[in-house]
Amino acid sequence: MECVLLAGGEGKRMRPLTLTRPKPMLPVAGKPILQINLEVLTEFFKKIYVVVGYRKYVVMQHFGNKFNNAEIEYIEQKEQIGTANAISVLKEKIRNKFIVMNGDIVVSENVIKNFVHFTDENNTENALCLTKVENPSDYGVVEIDENNRIVVIEEKPKNPKSNLINAGIYMFDTKIFRLIENLGKSERAEYEITDAIKILIKNKEIYGYVIETNEFWMDVGKPWDLLTANEILLKNIKSGIYGNVDERVTIKNNVIVGRDTEILSGSYIIGPCCIGRNCKIGPNTFIRPYTSIGDNCHIGNAVEIKNSIIMCNTNVPHLSYVGDSIIGEHCNLGAGTNIANLRHDKAEIDVKIDDKIINSGRIKLGAIIGDNVKTGINSTILPGTVVYPNARINAGEIVKWQFGRNLKL
Repeated sequence: MECVLLAGGEGKRMRPLTLTRPKPMLPVAGKPILQINLEVLTEFFKKIYVVVGYRKYVVMQHFGNKFNNAEIEYIEQKEQIGTANAISVLKEKIRNKFIVMNGDIVVSENVIKNFVHFTDENNTENALCLTKVENPSDYGVVEIDENNRIVVIEEKPKNPKSNLINAGIYMFDTKIFRLIENLGKSERAEYEITDAIKILIKNKEIYGYVIETNEFWMDVGKPWDLLTANEILLKNIKSGIYGNVDERVTIKNNVIVGRDTEILSGSYIIGPCCIGRNCKIGPNTFIRPYTSIGDNCHIGNAVEIKNSIIMCNTNVPHLSYVGDSIIGEHCNLGAGTNIANLRHDKAEIDVKIDDKIINSGRIKLGAIIGDNVKTGINSTILPGTVVYPNARINAGEIVKWQFGRNLKL
């Protein structure tokens, strides 16, 4: 059996974070999502085909050709025109039945193990992982019969008859390539794998495996989903202090401190949280639970960070508050920058991504900040604000909704 990991898409709903990286390279719990997936898959496969496309060099430079003693071979999808098209680029490589996994979901190891066991037990070469959700109309909804055969798959129906959805993990035999060749484009002008699955359904050739409650699956579809995934994954970490911690530092619960990181006097850290390599934290820094800080960051004097993701090479040097936020790489927050995360009326926070206003479903949500953003002293960023890459926020400025959208990358 062979394995394919799809990592070629941008993820437009994740903007502005994906304007500078592919969606699967967004970090949670100190690692890119794609790395978490590779850690799972390399437990079962000694070679992984990774389909790349949008900003492919970000993936290729990060992982190279080896990961966990498994070989990685990159296959380019030159145009990002759908999942079926992404799978089709493997036509000359795949010779046996194979697993395909979307690179922007997060799963536990037992999902893959039990999925493979299910296909063996049912003696099938075509299968689809399914999971139950509360809002199935946002996904591809699936119905199965009493024998676990898939009988219906429908993209984002208004009135779904099932709460089972396509979980983005597939098993196919090589016949799928011939089916894809004969597909037309969908309403979204893409070649959809669901259209090929509909043909398999007609021939009663595809089964559905329902992910069980003791297995973990999560779709990371919108920016604030990163905070949810980060929180879930950090709950399972074990403490590991590999840097230098001053004796007057307080650390509670499970915390990871990377190599060559300094935690200076007076700092107070409550886990679970993780801090990357070669960081400088403190003095007098307060880091609260479910915070993930990347490599080469400086979090300085009298700074409070709460439930946030701060990517590599970013500085929050002094006198600032960051709550429930995602901050990209190479950012610098001027002294006194405050990111608010709660409305006065405690209503759920709306976020404007491009021209669409989306309800985040979260009462607490700070800012979503792209790469290379700089803020001036005493600037204020209101809840749910989106700041695009390369933006410059002036001293004392109050920012809300969107900022810097039309700047050049």
